[in-house]
Amino acid sequence: MNKPAHVRSSDLQGLGRLAVDATAGVTDLVEALHRNIARASAPIGTVTPGSTKGITGLVYRSIRGVTRMVGSGLDLLLGQLAPMLAHKIGYPSTTSALSSNEREAILAALNGVLGDYLLASNNPLAIPMRFRRDGRALVLSKAKLAAAIPDCTGKIVVLVHGLCMNDRQWTTHAGMDIGTALQQDMGFTPVYLHYNSGLHISTNGKAFAALLERLVTQWPQPVEELVIVAHSMGGLLTRSACNQIDARAGKKSCHWRAALRKIIFLGTPHHGAPLERGGNWIDIILGVSPYTAPFARLGKVRSAGITDLRHGNLRDADWLGRDRFARSPARPQPMPLPERVKCYMVAATKSLDTKNEGGDGLVPMASALGKNQDATRSLSVPKTRQYIVRGCNHFDLLGDAKVYTKLRRWLSVP
Repeated sequence: MNKPAHVRSSDLQGLGRLAVDATAGVTDLVEALHRNIARASAPIGTVTPGSTKGITGLVYRSIRGVTRMVGSGLDLLLGQLAPMLAHKIGYPSTTSALSSNEREAILAALNGVLGDYLLASNNPLAIPMRFRRDGRALVLSKAKLAAAIPDCTGKIVVLVHGLCMNDRQWTTHAGMDIGTALQQDMGFTPVYLHYNSGLHISTNGKAFAALLERLVTQWPQPVEELVIVAHSMGGLLTRSACNQIDARAGKKSCHWRAALRKIIFLGTPHHGAPLERGGNWIDIILGVSPYTAPFARLGKVRSAGITDLRHGNLRDADWLGRDRFARSPARPQPMPLPERVKCYMVAATKSLDTKNEGGDGLVPMASALGKNQDATRSLSVPKTRQYIVRGCNHFDLLGDAKVYTKLRRWLSVP
């Protein structure tokens, strides 16, 4: 058996491109700061765009030109060296080679923060959406699925990870894996979604809906039941995927939507996450002064997936035509939970005090339970389908024994 790889030859090419892009970005930042200082701008005031002039401008343009030239040469060289590196020093050059958990974690975090940029710049580090098991991509054809999962049943559980995470992280340090446990205890066949969490939630929702349809129509066994267990952002992505079908009245003609019985949300920020709203405030504060405005560009590096978490954007209309970094009172249009599907919500709080309704460190309890002071936005889920875990953080939800016991009980109800 081949040893899992920490580095692939394509990683070097992708990191080389990022290094060149980062150099160009720092050059832009320094030039903007240089220009504002040279103009003796007032400490507080608006920032006028532009570049430096004369010899100074020539220097910055030269730096950019050299950076682009070096970047093109480096990219070409690494592309030619990839087969040699794979052969000589054992760096796998193909995506079929099993990746190490460490590499998967780094790639997932990088995609969560910069995923939209990686895709737009055609960087090989960008993660394509696919279903996987044990870190290996599944080919969605009846024959290939039957060969990859010879013991599959008609009951499918799809597990959807959250921001900056990957499908391998459903297996916690304690060895708990909800998918494997449900297979052993209840006969569900687990399939894990792996995706670029830095893209817009609605973009990933469309791709997820299409992928689910292929999975269900190509499943080797007649599909009796489809269940989705989604953690954090994965819950928003799942709701978006359902809406893609429901909005065009396609539930009856869509195989996966007709088979979907239950969705279990684990720490999903249905009404947004305050940390991203805090990041938006930093953008505004840094933009107040010409001397700090160039550094606001650093805050605007964060991905579309992250900014969607500010208020929980689920549709294209929630972000199309808007500056996603601008402070705005606009909220996404309310989206109800999918019809004819039983939805369950699990929220965590780090406090053991039953009177404390804080959160899990990332998602407030009210957001995870779909509660909102605005009745039109509140998600109506009966208390029998809600569960609060105390003394637990956002990531502990993946391996908490009490959470799994509750999931198994919910899924045992016909």
